[in-house]
Amino acid sequence: MPGLKQKKAHLMEIQVNGGDVAKKVEYAYSFFEKQIPIDAVFQKDEMIDIIGVTKGKGYEGVVTRWGVTHLPRKTHRGLRKVACIGAWHPARVSFTVARARQNGYHHHTEMNKKIYKLGKSGQESHFAMTEYDRTEKDITPMGGFPHYGAVKEDYLLIKGCCVGPKKRVVTLRQSLLNQTSRLALEKFHHVGPHM
Repeated sequence: MPGLKQKKAHLMEIQVNGGDVAKKVEYAYSFFEKQIPIDAVFQKDEMIDIIGVTKGKGYEGVVTRWGVTHLPRKTHRGLRKVACIGAWHPARVSFTVARARQNGYHHHTEMNKKIYKLGKSGQESHFAMTEYDRTEKDITPMGGFPHYGAVKEDYLLIKGCCVGPKKRVVTLRQSLLNQTSRLALEKFHHVGPHM
């Protein structure tokens, strides 16, 4: 894949809905060895869900992982611990008790992210100008995005954060919920620091 310094492409199965099996196979077969443009799937001001794996933190203790209050300074055998992990009976530790384990690198689904802008590959469309901000500027900041580089392909500008580190592969899907809130239905016009 260009720009990611890897030889094997990312593969993923996506379910095809609607109709009988023969029509679904024919529909999927029509997309073989073709690139699907981003504006064929998503539109501006639409709400989407982002599915991905979060940034990995490694093995973490209970204070960092669960926000447990650390014990007083003079505590015997450590203070960044859970003071009591359960009663004598039931004679096992409940799954609800905070424990030290792997933190991060978890599968997450972030719902209801609004699309602010759809960008197509090519120099002309990579300008970050809007109707309200006529300053000529590129979508890539000077020097490129840290740990990513310059944007060369189609891109989405979404509101809020996105799971995982830079260059992590994420799945985008259309929202499964009916959008009725004012935030979801409002039209967006401005991209900039003063929103």
